[in-house]
Amino acid sequence: MTTLQELAQNPKKKAVALISGGLDSLLAAKVVMEQGVHVEGINFFTGFCVEGHTHAIRNMKKEKPKRNNALWVAEQLGIKLHMIDVIEEYKDVVLNPKHGYGQHLNPCLDCKIFMVNKALAWSWMEENQFDFIITGEVIGQRPKSQRRETMPVIARESGADNRLLRPLCAKNLPETLPEREGWVDRDKLYDFHGRNRKPQMALAEEFGFEDYAQPAGGCCFLTDASYSGKLTDLWNGRGTRDYDIDDIMLLKVGRHLRPRPHFKVIVAREEGENHYLRGYQQQFTMVEAVSHIGPLGAIDGASLSDDDLKLAARIISRYGQGRDAESVIVRITRNGVSTDHEVAPLPSDQIPADWHV
Repeated sequence: MTTLQELAQNPKKKAVALISGGLDSLLAAKVVMEQGVHVEGINFFTGFCVEGHTHAIRNMKKEKPKRNNALWVAEQLGIKLHMIDVIEEYKDVVLNPKHGYGQHLNPCLDCKIFMVNKALAWSWMEENQFDFIITGEVIGQRPKSQRRETMPVIARESGADNRLLRPLCAKNLPETLPEREGWVDRDKLYDFHGRNRKPQMALAEEFGFEDYAQPAGGCCFLTDASYSGKLTDLWNGRGTRDYDIDDIMLLKVGRHLRPRPHFKVIVAREEGENHYLRGYQQQFTMVEAVSHIGPLGAIDGASLSDDDLKLAARIISRYGQGRDAESVIVRITRNGVSTDHEVAPLPSDQIPADWHV
Protein backbone atom coordinates (compact mmCIF):
# COMPACT_ATOMS: atom_id res chain seq x y z
CA MET A 1 0.00 0.00 0.00
CA THR A 2 1.29 3.42 -0.93
CA THR A 3 2.03 5.56 2.12
CA LEU A 4 0.42 8.93 2.69
CA GLN A 5 3.86 10.52 2.33
CA GLU A 6 4.25 8.94 -1.10
CA LEU A 7 0.77 10.13 -2.04
CA ALA A 8 1.75 13.68 -1.15
CA GLN A 9 4.87 13.44 -3.31
CA ASN A 10 3.01 12.27 -6.42
CA PRO A 11 2.04 14.86 -9.08
CA LYS A 12 -1.53 16.01 -8.49
CA LYS A 13 -3.95 13.68 -10.22
CA LYS A 14 -7.13 14.75 -11.97
CA ALA A 15 -10.52 13.07 -11.98
CA VAL A 16 -13.87 13.64 -13.68
CA ALA A 17 -16.90 13.12 -11.43
CA LEU A 18 -20.34 12.30 -12.83
CA ILE A 19 -22.57 14.82 -11.04
CA SER A 20 -26.29 14.08 -11.03
CA GLY A 21 -27.09 16.59 -8.32
CA GLY A 22 -27.91 13.96 -5.71
CA LEU A 23 -26.25 13.29 -2.38
CA ASP A 24 -24.17 10.32 -3.56
CA SER A 25 -22.43 12.18 -6.38
CA LEU A 26 -21.77 15.10 -4.03
CA LEU A 27 -20.13 12.82 -1.47
CA ALA A 28 -18.17 10.74 -3.98
CA ALA A 29 -16.52 13.83 -5.43
CA LYS A 30 -15.84 15.27 -1.98
CA VAL A 31 -14.21 12.06 -0.70
CA VAL A 32 -11.72 12.11 -3.58
CA MET A 33 -11.11 15.85 -3.33
CA GLU A 34 -10.20 15.36 0.34
CA GLN A 35 -7.28 13.24 -0.86
CA GLY A 36 -5.78 16.08 -2.86
CA VAL A 37 -7.10 15.04 -6.29
CA HIS A 38 -8.20 17.79 -8.67
CA VAL A 39 -11.86 17.06 -9.49
CA GLU A 40 -14.11 18.56 -12.13
CA GLY A 41 -17.74 17.57 -12.63
CA ILE A 42 -19.65 16.52 -15.71
CA ASN A 43 -23.43 16.49 -16.04
CA PHE A 44 -25.26 15.02 -19.02
CA PHE A 45 -28.62 16.56 -19.96
CA THR A 46 -30.91 13.85 -21.34
CA GLY A 47 -34.15 15.85 -21.14
CA PHE A 48 -35.65 13.46 -18.58
CA CYS A 49 -34.21 15.20 -15.52
CA VAL A 50 -36.74 15.70 -12.72
CA GLU A 51 -35.34 18.83 -11.16
CA GLY A 52 -36.29 22.32 -12.12
CA HIS A 53 -38.74 21.74 -14.98
CA THR A 54 -42.10 21.27 -13.29
CA HIS A 55 -41.11 23.66 -10.52
CA ALA A 56 -40.29 26.31 -13.13
CA ILE A 57 -43.54 25.76 -15.04
CA ARG A 58 -46.03 25.53 -12.19
CA ASN A 59 -46.96 28.33 -9.81
CA MET A 60 -47.39 25.93 -6.90
CA LYS A 61 -44.75 25.96 -4.16
CA LYS A 62 -43.03 28.99 -5.61
CA GLU A 63 -41.81 29.81 -2.11
CA LYS A 64 -39.48 26.82 -2.35
CA PRO A 65 -36.11 27.88 -3.80
CA LYS A 66 -35.66 26.76 -7.39
CA ARG A 67 -32.27 25.44 -8.38
CA ASN A 68 -30.38 23.12 -10.67
CA ASN A 69 -29.04 20.55 -8.24
CA ALA A 70 -26.02 19.63 -10.36
CA LEU A 71 -24.92 23.27 -10.46
CA TRP A 72 -25.66 23.57 -6.76
CA VAL A 73 -23.45 20.53 -6.00
CA ALA A 74 -20.61 22.02 -8.04
CA GLU A 75 -20.98 25.28 -6.10
CA GLN A 76 -20.86 23.48 -2.75
CA LEU A 77 -17.73 21.61 -3.82
CA GLY A 78 -16.11 24.61 -5.45
CA ILE A 79 -15.47 22.77 -8.70
CA LYS A 80 -16.02 23.44 -12.37
CA LEU A 81 -19.06 21.69 -13.87
CA HIS A 82 -19.22 20.80 -17.57
CA MET A 83 -22.84 20.39 -18.76
CA ILE A 84 -23.29 18.36 -21.93
CA ASP A 85 -26.49 18.07 -24.01
CA VAL A 86 -26.94 14.41 -25.03
CA ILE A 87 -30.66 14.43 -25.88
CA GLU A 88 -30.27 13.06 -29.40
CA GLU A 89 -27.56 10.51 -28.57
CA TYR A 90 -29.51 9.33 -25.54
CA LYS A 91 -32.51 8.34 -27.65
CA ASP A 92 -30.93 5.00 -28.55
CA VAL A 93 -30.43 4.24 -24.87
CA VAL A 94 -34.13 4.87 -24.14
CA LEU A 95 -35.51 3.17 -27.24
CA ASN A 96 -33.13 0.20 -27.53
CA PRO A 97 -31.55 -0.63 -24.17
CA LYS A 98 -29.26 -3.64 -24.53
CA HIS A 99 -29.82 -4.61 -20.90
CA GLY A 100 -33.54 -3.84 -20.87
CA TYR A 101 -35.62 -1.62 -18.64
CA GLY A 102 -36.02 -1.49 -14.90
CA GLN A 103 -39.41 -1.42 -13.23
CA HIS A 104 -40.71 1.20 -15.66
CA LEU A 105 -39.02 2.68 -18.78
CA ASN A 106 -35.75 3.33 -16.99
CA PRO A 107 -32.78 1.87 -18.89
CA CYS A 108 -30.58 2.37 -15.80
CA LEU A 109 -27.77 -0.06 -16.60
CA ASP A 110 -27.45 1.12 -20.21
CA CYS A 111 -27.72 4.71 -18.99
CA LYS A 112 -24.79 4.35 -16.60
CA ILE A 113 -22.69 2.62 -19.27
CA PHE A 114 -23.55 5.41 -21.71
CA MET A 115 -22.62 8.21 -19.30
CA VAL A 116 -19.34 6.68 -18.15
CA ASN A 117 -18.42 6.01 -21.77
CA LYS A 118 -19.29 9.60 -22.74
CA ALA A 119 -17.09 10.93 -19.94
CA LEU A 120 -14.26 8.62 -20.99
CA ALA A 121 -14.59 9.27 -24.73
CA TRP A 122 -14.94 13.01 -24.35
CA SER A 123 -11.87 14.45 -26.10
CA TRP A 124 -11.64 17.13 -23.39
CA MET A 125 -10.75 14.48 -20.80
CA GLU A 126 -7.74 13.19 -22.73
CA GLU A 127 -6.61 16.61 -23.89
CA ASN A 128 -6.60 17.88 -20.31
CA GLN A 129 -4.90 14.74 -18.96
CA PHE A 130 -7.59 13.55 -16.57
CA ASP A 131 -6.64 10.24 -15.00
CA PHE A 132 -9.85 8.54 -13.86
CA ILE A 133 -13.64 8.77 -13.47
CA ILE A 134 -15.69 8.99 -10.27
CA THR A 135 -19.31 7.95 -9.79
CA GLY A 136 -21.52 7.95 -6.71
CA GLU A 137 -22.72 4.37 -7.18
CA VAL A 138 -23.45 2.25 -4.09
CA ILE A 139 -23.84 -1.52 -4.28
CA GLY A 140 -27.46 -2.54 -3.69
CA GLN A 141 -28.93 0.96 -3.88
CA ARG A 142 -30.56 0.58 -7.31
CA PRO A 143 -32.13 -2.78 -8.22
CA LYS A 144 -31.24 -2.54 -11.92
CA SER A 145 -27.86 -0.87 -12.24
CA GLN A 146 -26.22 -0.89 -8.81
CA ARG A 147 -25.81 -4.57 -8.02
CA ARG A 148 -22.55 -6.36 -7.32
CA GLU A 149 -22.83 -8.32 -10.56
CA THR A 150 -23.56 -5.22 -12.69
CA MET A 151 -20.70 -3.08 -11.40
CA PRO A 152 -18.11 -4.90 -13.56
CA VAL A 153 -20.48 -4.74 -16.55
CA ILE A 154 -20.55 -0.93 -16.36
CA ALA A 155 -16.77 -0.69 -16.06
CA ARG A 156 -16.17 -3.15 -18.90
CA GLU A 157 -18.80 -2.07 -21.43
CA SER A 158 -18.15 1.65 -20.91
CA GLY A 159 -14.47 1.12 -21.66
CA ALA A 160 -13.41 2.70 -18.37
CA ASP A 161 -12.34 -0.64 -16.84
CA ASN A 162 -10.21 -0.06 -13.75
CA ARG A 163 -10.15 3.72 -14.19
CA LEU A 164 -13.69 3.84 -12.80
CA LEU A 165 -13.69 4.54 -9.07
CA ARG A 166 -16.77 4.33 -6.81
CA PRO A 167 -15.51 5.97 -3.60
CA LEU A 168 -18.64 5.24 -1.54
CA CYS A 169 -18.48 1.46 -1.98
CA ALA A 170 -14.89 0.91 -3.16
CA LYS A 171 -14.01 -1.37 -0.24
CA ASN A 172 -16.67 -3.81 -1.42
CA LEU A 173 -15.08 -4.00 -4.87
CA PRO A 174 -11.68 -5.04 -6.30
CA GLU A 175 -8.97 -2.39 -6.26
CA THR A 176 -9.00 0.01 -9.17
CA LEU A 177 -6.05 1.67 -10.88
CA PRO A 178 -6.26 4.89 -8.79
CA GLU A 179 -6.04 2.78 -5.64
CA ARG A 180 -3.23 0.50 -6.84
CA GLU A 181 -1.18 3.40 -8.11
CA GLY A 182 -1.62 5.34 -4.90
CA TRP A 183 -3.52 8.21 -6.48
CA VAL A 184 -6.08 7.72 -3.70
CA ASP A 185 -5.80 5.99 -0.34
CA ARG A 186 -8.14 2.98 -0.28
CA ASP A 187 -8.30 3.16 3.51
CA LYS A 188 -10.06 6.51 3.19
CA LEU A 189 -12.74 5.16 0.86
CA TYR A 190 -15.99 3.55 2.05
CA ASP A 191 -17.93 0.29 2.09
CA PHE A 192 -21.51 1.58 1.86
CA HIS A 193 -24.09 -0.86 0.55
CA GLY A 194 -27.84 -1.27 0.32
CA ARG A 195 -30.64 1.28 0.22
CA ASN A 196 -30.16 2.66 3.73
CA ARG A 197 -28.97 6.23 3.28
CA LYS A 198 -28.07 6.86 6.91
CA PRO A 199 -24.32 6.33 6.29
CA GLN A 200 -24.39 8.91 3.49
CA MET A 201 -26.32 11.34 5.67
CA ALA A 202 -23.79 10.89 8.46
CA LEU A 203 -20.92 11.49 6.06
CA ALA A 204 -22.68 14.59 4.71
CA GLU A 205 -22.93 15.91 8.27
CA GLU A 206 -19.25 15.18 8.80
CA PHE A 207 -18.38 17.22 5.73
CA GLY A 208 -20.73 20.01 6.81
CA PHE A 209 -23.37 19.53 4.09
CA GLU A 210 -26.81 20.27 5.54
CA ASP A 211 -28.94 20.95 2.45
CA TYR A 212 -28.88 18.38 -0.33
CA ALA A 213 -31.23 16.68 -2.77
CA GLN A 214 -32.82 13.43 -1.66
CA PRO A 215 -34.65 12.03 -4.70
CA ALA A 216 -36.56 8.94 -3.64
CA GLY A 217 -36.57 7.41 -7.14
CA GLY A 218 -33.48 8.97 -8.62
CA CYS A 219 -33.28 12.12 -10.71
CA CYS A 220 -34.90 10.76 -13.87
CA PHE A 221 -38.56 10.84 -14.89
CA LEU A 222 -38.18 7.44 -16.57
CA THR A 223 -38.19 5.84 -13.10
CA ASP A 224 -41.65 7.30 -12.50
CA ALA A 225 -44.63 5.02 -13.21
CA SER A 226 -46.95 7.86 -14.26
CA TYR A 227 -44.45 9.45 -16.61
CA SER A 228 -43.48 6.11 -18.17
CA GLY A 229 -47.16 5.38 -18.75
CA LYS A 230 -47.57 8.70 -20.57
CA LEU A 231 -44.54 8.02 -22.75
CA THR A 232 -45.83 4.54 -23.64
CA ASP A 233 -49.24 6.05 -24.46
CA LEU A 234 -47.54 8.66 -26.69
CA TRP A 235 -45.80 5.90 -28.66
CA ASN A 236 -48.98 3.84 -28.95
CA GLY A 237 -51.03 6.85 -30.02
CA ARG A 238 -48.59 7.81 -32.75
CA GLY A 239 -47.78 4.27 -33.79
CA THR A 240 -44.04 4.86 -33.53
CA ARG A 241 -41.45 4.75 -30.77
CA ASP A 242 -39.83 8.16 -31.00
CA TYR A 243 -39.84 11.49 -29.19
CA ASP A 244 -38.39 14.99 -29.25
CA ILE A 245 -37.65 17.55 -26.56
CA ASP A 246 -41.14 19.06 -26.75
CA ASP A 247 -42.66 15.62 -26.15
CA ILE A 248 -40.42 15.12 -23.13
CA MET A 249 -41.43 18.44 -21.62
CA LEU A 250 -45.17 18.19 -22.36
CA LEU A 251 -45.38 14.81 -20.65
CA LYS A 252 -44.41 16.62 -17.44
CA VAL A 253 -47.29 19.10 -17.77
CA GLY A 254 -51.02 18.82 -17.03
CA ARG A 255 -53.54 16.00 -16.92
CA HIS A 256 -53.33 13.70 -19.95
CA LEU A 257 -56.56 12.01 -21.07
CA ARG A 258 -57.04 9.85 -24.15
CA PRO A 259 -60.80 9.55 -24.82
CA ARG A 260 -60.23 8.10 -28.29
CA PRO A 261 -57.24 6.26 -29.78
CA HIS A 262 -56.34 8.98 -32.30
CA PHE A 263 -56.15 11.95 -29.93
CA LYS A 264 -55.50 12.95 -26.35
CA VAL A 265 -56.29 16.06 -24.32
CA ILE A 266 -53.72 17.82 -22.13
CA VAL A 267 -55.51 19.85 -19.44
CA ALA A 268 -53.54 22.47 -17.49
CA ARG A 269 -53.75 22.07 -13.71
CA GLU A 270 -53.02 25.68 -12.74
CA GLU A 271 -52.06 29.10 -14.10
CA GLY A 272 -48.39 28.32 -14.68
CA GLU A 273 -49.31 25.35 -16.86
CA ASN A 274 -51.87 27.50 -18.70
CA HIS A 275 -49.07 29.88 -19.68
CA TYR A 276 -46.77 27.04 -20.69
CA LEU A 277 -49.35 25.28 -22.88
CA ARG A 278 -50.18 28.56 -24.62
CA GLY A 279 -46.73 28.43 -26.13
CA TYR A 280 -47.86 25.41 -28.19
CA GLN A 281 -50.88 27.08 -29.81
CA GLN A 282 -49.23 26.86 -33.24
CA GLN A 283 -48.71 23.13 -32.81
CA PHE A 284 -51.99 21.97 -31.24
CA THR A 285 -55.68 22.77 -31.32
CA MET A 286 -56.42 24.79 -28.18
CA VAL A 287 -59.63 24.81 -26.14
CA GLU A 288 -60.54 27.09 -23.22
CA ALA A 289 -63.70 28.27 -21.51
CA VAL A 290 -64.59 31.93 -21.99
CA SER A 291 -67.80 32.07 -19.95
CA HIS A 292 -66.18 30.63 -16.80
CA ILE A 293 -62.70 30.56 -15.31
CA GLY A 294 -61.00 27.33 -16.24
CA PRO A 295 -57.94 25.61 -17.66
CA LEU A 296 -56.45 25.74 -21.11
CA GLY A 297 -56.48 22.46 -22.98
CA ALA A 298 -54.34 21.23 -25.87
CA ILE A 299 -55.55 18.51 -28.22
CA ASP A 300 -52.77 16.28 -29.53
CA GLY A 301 -53.99 14.36 -32.54
CA ALA A 302 -54.60 14.44 -36.27
CA SER A 303 -57.79 14.28 -38.36
CA LEU A 304 -59.96 15.67 -35.59
CA SER A 305 -63.68 15.61 -36.35
CA ASP A 306 -66.25 18.09 -35.03
CA ASP A 307 -67.41 15.37 -32.65
CA ASP A 308 -63.84 14.93 -31.36
CA LEU A 309 -63.55 18.66 -30.73
CA LYS A 310 -66.88 18.75 -28.93
CA LEU A 311 -65.86 15.87 -26.66
CA ALA A 312 -62.54 17.56 -25.88
CA ALA A 313 -64.34 20.82 -25.08
CA ARG A 314 -66.75 19.04 -22.73
CA ILE A 315 -63.82 17.38 -20.94
CA ILE A 316 -61.96 20.66 -20.49
CA SER A 317 -65.14 22.39 -19.27
CA ARG A 318 -65.43 19.74 -16.59
CA TYR A 319 -62.18 20.95 -14.98
CA GLY A 320 -63.17 24.63 -14.74
CA GLN A 321 -65.56 26.63 -12.59
CA GLY A 322 -68.38 25.85 -15.03
CA ARG A 323 -68.29 22.13 -14.18
CA ASP A 324 -71.77 22.32 -12.58
CA ALA A 325 -73.29 24.70 -15.13
CA GLU A 326 -75.78 23.52 -17.73
CA SER A 327 -73.55 24.89 -20.47
CA VAL A 328 -70.21 26.62 -20.95
CA ILE A 329 -68.99 28.78 -23.81
CA VAL A 330 -65.64 27.49 -25.03
CA ARG A 331 -63.23 28.91 -27.58
CA ILE A 332 -61.58 26.46 -29.96
CA THR A 333 -58.50 27.77 -31.75
CA ARG A 334 -57.34 25.71 -34.70
CA ASN A 335 -54.71 26.76 -37.24
CA GLY A 336 -54.91 30.31 -35.93
CA VAL A 337 -58.70 30.54 -36.32
CA SER A 338 -60.90 30.81 -33.18
CA THR A 339 -64.57 29.89 -32.90
CA ASP A 340 -66.87 29.89 -29.88
CA HIS A 341 -69.15 26.98 -29.02
CA GLU A 342 -71.66 26.18 -26.31
CA VAL A 343 -71.17 22.77 -24.71
CA ALA A 344 -72.40 20.88 -21.65
CA PRO A 345 -69.54 19.97 -19.26
CA LEU A 346 -68.94 16.23 -19.18
CA PRO A 347 -69.96 14.78 -15.80
CA SER A 348 -67.07 13.24 -13.89
CA ASP A 349 -68.78 9.83 -13.86
CA GLN A 350 -68.62 9.89 -17.66
CA ILE A 351 -64.81 10.21 -17.63
CA PRO A 352 -63.66 6.58 -17.31
CA ALA A 353 -60.50 5.80 -15.37
CA ASP A 354 -58.88 4.33 -18.48
CA TRP A 355 -59.01 7.72 -20.20
CA HIS A 356 -56.43 8.99 -17.71
CA VAL A 357 -52.97 8.33 -19.08
